[in-house]
Amino acid sequence: MAQRLFDLKKENMDRTRLFQQIQKKKSFLCVGLDTDIEKIPQHLLQADDPVFEFNKAIVEATCQLAVAYKPNLAFYEAMGPRGWESLAKTVAHIRTTDPGIFLIADAKRGDIGNTSAMYAKTFFVTYNFDAVTLSPYMGLDTVAPFLSFTGKWAVVLALTSNKSATDFQYFTDGKSKKKLFENVLEKGQSWGTPDQIMFVVGATKAEAFKGIREIAPDNFLLVPGIGAQGGSLEEVAHFGMNGHCGLLVNSSRGIIYASAGTDFATRAADSAESLRKEMEVHLRQKGLL
Repeated sequence: MAQRLFDLKKENMDRTRLFQQIQKKKSFLCVGLDTDIEKIPQHLLQADDPVFEFNKAIVEATCQLAVAYKPNLAFYEAMGPRGWESLAKTVAHIRTTDPGIFLIADAKRGDIGNTSAMYAKTFFVTYNFDAVTLSPYMGLDTVAPFLSFTGKWAVVLALTSNKSATDFQYFTDGKSKKKLFENVLEKGQSWGTPDQIMFVVGATKAEAFKGIREIAPDNFLLVPGIGAQGGSLEEVAHFGMNGHCGLLVNSSRGIIYASAGTDFATRAADSAESLRKEMEVHLRQKGLL
């Protein structure tokens, strides 16, 4: 399977190509494949690979509505080798179904040296992802190995949606008066170009998007927290969009678990289309379509 994924190459996805996909689909939707075998419809459990069959159906139902998919690695790693096989099959199916899709490994890796280099090889070579989420706590040494791959992206955690984000991310420097997440945004831009560096900013922090855009006007932002976590798409789009959209808004549970019945894929498509329609309105309001 690793060789098959390696063979499924596609053109590098820089900001221009990503924006072209956004315009083509009138959408900046990222579907989170947080696939929990305990939550997928019961009738799929009879399949040889229930997780893959679920993902396959979700992808086929939503690929015309989404510009990105984001498998959360925890849900696959928890299953051991079988989970990694499901992930590999999912990536291969997405690549053959829609080669233009942007694929993000939601892995939140954060190590240095040879370890970080091996993580980069894992996700960019073995599994053929376009991007990986990374924790910047250990600095540039964490991110640099990922930036050595042409056409690939480091998605750096900046301001997250969880309640305890305030434990560290809002710590204010006594001299500069800047919050830690603001320093991450500034420093992160010095590590690579806007075609290499993307930042994670939670949708539940919509009030911060205006200031974030002042610090990082050109970078794409990966925005989780829409839907089940209560984030406002309208506020995110209003404060977060730039001249090439600059947003990938993720929805996971609100789409993939829209139904637990045999109609799960159809219902997922309905939920995705509802978000896409709203996104199209915001794109038109910004003059991007």
